[in-house]
Amino acid sequence: FIYLFNSNITLGKNGVPVAENFRLEQSTIADTVQAGQVRVKTLYLSVDPYMRCRMNEDTGSDYLRPWQLSEVADGGGIGVVEESQHHNLAKGDFVTSFTWPWQTAAILDGDSLQKLEPQLVNGRLSYFLGAAGITGLTALLGIREKGHVAAGANQTMVVSGAAGACGSVAGQIGRLEGCSRVVGIAGTDEKCSILVQEMGFDAAINYKKGDVAKQLRELCPDGVDVYFDNVGGDISDTVISQMNQNSHIILCGQISQYNKDVPYPPPLPPDIEKIQKERNITRQRFLVLNYMDKQEASVLQLCRWIQEGKLKVRETVVEGLANIGAAFQSMMNGGNIGKQIVSLSK
Repeated sequence: FIYLFNSNITLGKNGVPVAENFRLEQSTIADTVQAGQVRVKTLYLSVDPYMRCRMNEDTGSDYLRPWQLSEVADGGGIGVVEESQHHNLAKGDFVTSFTWPWQTAAILDGDSLQKLEPQLVNGRLSYFLGAAGITGLTALLGIREKGHVAAGANQTMVVSGAAGACGSVAGQIGRLEGCSRVVGIAGTDEKCSILVQEMGFDAAINYKKGDVAKQLRELCPDGVDVYFDNVGGDISDTVISQMNQNSHIILCGQISQYNKDVPYPPPLPPDIEKIQKERNITRQRFLVLNYMDKQEASVLQLCRWIQEGKLKVRETVVEGLANIGAAFQSMMNGGNIGKQIVSLSK
């Protein structure tokens, strides 16, 4: 079975993604595995906010290829090798790729795959799509490269989209790297409770309830030194207005803006841009792919934290390829806690 991009959004324009933007078809793959190839069974697929950009003819990024109408969609995936003609991969190996086709089975170029070691994540293979994968790398390297966190500096970090895949990891890493106070912003009381009780955030704000600016002032009495920004829009404007002199924004995502036809990163409103400049707040686009020379050591660090119980991982799992469109729609609407995973392992 394969899952095809079948958008009814006018490409490059405003629009809200729905499950009907995709369709499921049955197809066949080649009988023969050629030299250098492997035949794989898909176990897990990832759906992520950046994929909304791939629904536009112009993705706004030179590293993202737009999905093509009536072609198989792709993204992060994990599978097991069932047949191999590749010198470095054998039957039974677990492998991953950032461009895994949304198919139950596939024949792939072995050179495009990375072999996985399940013991590094206590056998939880899907973690390699989240906390021990690109998501975790984005959080860790974003904080290290753009956050300027220093142990003992009494810094306060705020994380928006804090109960999502990246935000839930980023807040914990902020603490591990030395922030003295971590406050999350999320969209439900349940999410806020999980952030505080399970993931060690000092406090969490439900942005759908009450005055966010007032709550921020109460919870961050010394202002905000580091802001891990996953959402953009009004929430980010509110946080930036309370940031300290020489503070730092880690510009990870802008999910509130992805359904709008605006440049990335979206420009700040004039009054917020004035605050940013007057307070010398850094706000630079962060792309984890620019730091792949640090990937191996960083993944090992993330895995150690997971093994030691210092990094708690949450996943929202949907079963079956037929439900991946609905999972994508739900994730874009905040329906997930932690990483949104689609399991094909049963």
